[in-house]
Amino acid sequence: MTQDTTAIVAQHLAQAAAAALPEEVAEKTRLHLLDTLAAMISGQALKAGTRARSYVMSYAGAGEGRASLPGTALWLPPVEAAFAGAMAAHADETDDSHLAGRFHPGCAVVPAALAVAEHRGLSGAALLRGIAAGYDVGARATLALGYSGPRTGTHSTHCLGANFGAAAAAATLAGLDARHCEHALSYATQQASGIAYWQRDHEHVEKAFDFGGMGARNGVFAALFVASGASGCDGALTGPHSYLSAFAERADPGALTDGLGQQFEIMRGSIKKWCVGSPIQAALDAVTALIADHGIGADDVAALRAIMPDDRLPIVDGRDMPDICLQHLLAIALIDGGVSFASCHDHARMQDPAVLALRARMTAVPSRELTHAVPARQAIVEIDCTDGRRLRHHARAVQGTPENPMSASEVEAKARDLVGPVLGRTGADGFIAALREVGQAPDLNAMVAAMRPAA
Repeated sequence: MTQDTTAIVAQHLAQAAAAALPEEVAEKTRLHLLDTLAAMISGQALKAGTRARSYVMSYAGAGEGRASLPGTALWLPPVEAAFAGAMAAHADETDDSHLAGRFHPGCAVVPAALAVAEHRGLSGAALLRGIAAGYDVGARATLALGYSGPRTGTHSTHCLGANFGAAAAAATLAGLDARHCEHALSYATQQASGIAYWQRDHEHVEKAFDFGGMGARNGVFAALFVASGASGCDGALTGPHSYLSAFAERADPGALTDGLGQQFEIMRGSIKKWCVGSPIQAALDAVTALIADHGIGADDVAALRAIMPDDRLPIVDGRDMPDICLQHLLAIALIDGGVSFASCHDHARMQDPAVLALRARMTAVPSRELTHAVPARQAIVEIDCTDGRRLRHHARAVQGTPENPMSASEVEAKARDLVGPVLGRTGADGFIAALREVGQAPDLNAMVAAMRPAA
């Protein structure tokens, strides 16, 4: 008899914590861990991070089985640690993404995996394996829905992928056997939710919950509830009255298991060079290339056209948050000669007369051709200069994507910029050094200590 799809996924999770990752997969996972932890630390200063920290403060206290909240001195129960860490991880647009799966895996998967790994005193290698398993299941959970476009499904893939990715990571690390992993997936299915009106969030707080906090909380709860002895149902992912029957547009059950254990979805993940919304990455690549190649600045721009994929442009067109506003960030790049974490989050500059004057000379142009271009998320920036020159740059492979990956040193440089204000220069160096050795660490003590600000 053919094994049930949910049972295959559960069997994989039950074995994943002890199965060594291929060297290149382990290294890619380490970089995503570094990148996400840096987002969690920097996000503590942003609104979603501070609101989550205020909420969990009453649960804080030392004790056996507690987990850390990176960037703070707090010790929390694992569910609360995962929730607050995930809220900080997506407090802005710093965290990674998975284009095919249409979700941000790291902000939910990493906090969930970290909380359970700390709770159980596991090794660095186990943590990396749990994270990789979370990316594998989270991405497959959205791919199996068969959504034909970003807005064709009834529910948000950003929420669903986070939910199943975090549950998979937590179940992998909770010491569950295959049957109990199947029950954890059942609890994840019952908690699956998320509607894409997060696009109406003006403060990036509910969006942080939808993309990260909700999934991390759900996943750790599901795994640890089952680990405590709770029973659950079999076969939750496919068949009548299942995840796919409830959520899919064109259900593809095979996508849940195809290549599982051989094709690692983290290899298709993207680490952002710029701490801004994913659709803006290529446009910033293009405008900074023009700045570097031609030495131009804001005063040289008579008119600018940002040609963008027409399915992604509405996400970033004229938005009221600086890190997801295409025109604002292009203006900042031209005025400052580039963008930094600080400039991406400076709300006051959205009313700067110099920024507004430059934005008035910009046009965002939707392109169906770029929507279908491969690789995805390309952008073209054209600038008519005041001296008569017409400049153009087509960014085809966004830096940080699998087609144009960031090097380890580039990811470390990004992380240093993010954590420096919280940990200080010496602390940032120690944090990065600890992450270089995490795969060989017998426990997570050194890494956790490196993420705590100096007293």
